[in-house]
Amino acid sequence: MEPELPVSTLTIAQAFELAGQQFVTGSLLQAESLCHRIVTADPGHADAFNLLGLIAYRRGDAASAAEYLARAIAARPEFPPYHCNFAVVLNAQGNLEAAERACRTAIAFAPDYVEAHFNLGIVLGGREQLDEAAAAYRMAIQLKPGFVAAWANLGTILKRQGRLDQAIVAYRQAVALDPGNAEAHGVLVQSLRYHPAYDAAAIAREEALWDARHGAPLRPRPVTHANAPDPDRCLRIGYVSPDFRDHVVGLNVLPLFEAHDRGQFEIFCYSGVTRPDAITDRFRAAASQWRETAGVPDETLAGTIRGDGVDLLVDLALHTAENRLPVFARQPAPVQVSFAGYPGATGLSAIEYRIGDRYLEGVAGEKPAGVFAIESFWCYAALAQPLDVTPLPALEHGRITFGCLNHCWKVNDRVLSLWARVLREVADARLVLQSPVGSHRAEMLAILAREAIPAERVEFVERWPRLEYFETYRRLDVALDTFPYNGHTTSLDALWMGVPVVTLPGETIVSRAGLSQATNLGLPELIAHSEADFVRIATGLARDLPRLAHLRATLRERMGSSVLMDAPRFAREIEHAYRAMWRQWCERQRSPRDDE
Repeated sequence: MEPELPVSTLTIAQAFELAGQQFVTGSLLQAESLCHRIVTADPGHADAFNLLGLIAYRRGDAASAAEYLARAIAARPEFPPYHCNFAVVLNAQGNLEAAERACRTAIAFAPDYVEAHFNLGIVLGGREQLDEAAAAYRMAIQLKPGFVAAWANLGTILKRQGRLDQAIVAYRQAVALDPGNAEAHGVLVQSLRYHPAYDAAAIAREEALWDARHGAPLRPRPVTHANAPDPDRCLRIGYVSPDFRDHVVGLNVLPLFEAHDRGQFEIFCYSGVTRPDAITDRFRAAASQWRETAGVPDETLAGTIRGDGVDLLVDLALHTAENRLPVFARQPAPVQVSFAGYPGATGLSAIEYRIGDRYLEGVAGEKPAGVFAIESFWCYAALAQPLDVTPLPALEHGRITFGCLNHCWKVNDRVLSLWARVLREVADARLVLQSPVGSHRAEMLAILAREAIPAERVEFVERWPRLEYFETYRRLDVALDTFPYNGHTTSLDALWMGVPVVTLPGETIVSRAGLSQATNLGLPELIAHSEADFVRIATGLARDLPRLAHLRATLRERMGSSVLMDAPRFAREIEHAYRAMWRQWCERQRSPRDDE
């Protein structure tokens, strides 16, 4: 007969079953208490240690989770799920090598264990082993063809390799398998912006479909708010983002937060950051109220925002990773606006406004309704980046080095063909590209080879930490922009390091970033109006080293004196837009009697 637990009438088996139920329903303290009783009565109860590990992980205590899972494995070393769970925790701790070993151990014990192949894909993707990660996801799909998350993650790996056609096929398969999966559908929406075959109308149609499936059904009817419709009072501004950290979005909006007028605006931050850093600390210091939201259900978060009395809620993620668009769909604030994740719209009908700039949106008078166009979508924060601008590399090496440090998913076949035309015109010029190691590099070289550019003229660099990344710009003479998705913060980094960026604007908003930045710097001569013009501008810079050296020596100062680094001006423009949005809402609340 099985012994009872101390201070309990339950057997160990009954207690463990109850603990599992409590874990599933979110009663973590009760489940944890029962598991501790179980392992006290039975120190070799591997399942209880495993569940303790899962509880600790869900509570954000990865160190304790790892200890519990190690004890589960010690008690039952040949059980694959324990190794798989251990891999998840090790991955969260950043111990990717050990996480890979744990996944492979699980697979060795159970070659058909789908979750182990899936988790291996996650770990290998984090290690930038993209070919191997794709193979792991494909194996998971082979074992379980309807595995939606595996299809979506495979799409992301393919995108990171620049294989956009294949990535979009994978994303569409994930959406077809689970039409209600808002996250997978959102990744598809965002990915279309990188592909040259999708114009603004095609992107807008997919955004509208996303809203119809995942947004509009969540919107309350009627939409009511108790906020006082006083157009001039101090406003509560709520910002929702997973990127209040050392991230391109975080760095772009940090100047706004630190320059906000605290007499006119009370700042609420709803932070989904899971790995805070020094930049997170600065955001927290700049906020009036700080709410941790990682893991908080959408409905709960919407209720919190409504309870906080937020007047204007700002989405800083749009369709990028870990966004909270389903929260916005619930309309927790009377005024909702998108900004910063990327230039453009979400398609979510519950977000009435967005912030762009006059160059992204076209000439004055042509911007769409609901768009507030400020001078610059970007405000660059150099932070404590210690590197000075070096002399022009071409003067030392006797040859021009072109480069692009954008993610390789922005580098499509047409882009490579255009760059090849530049290289053919400039003898001995080199091209430096940022790309993780993998078979996709050979594909890029093959495209260039067809354009008569041999592999020895091309150098690949990996995704490096920030300091090494900036040091790479010291080797570049001229940066070549991508299209239809231009470089955004990456181009600003190049300009800060004295490297001019030759850009080719298009019709989509994300393809006009280079135009906006060059115009705001007073350098319209860097903006091409055709592919032939792009070649002319790039080769002209390469052949005029005195002019190129002058640009290198003056670009940082030019940036510092421009709107691109004027944080107070940036903040006042955005605040003016917020106030105008708020006044429009207040006006709509006026009763017929007030109008008389």
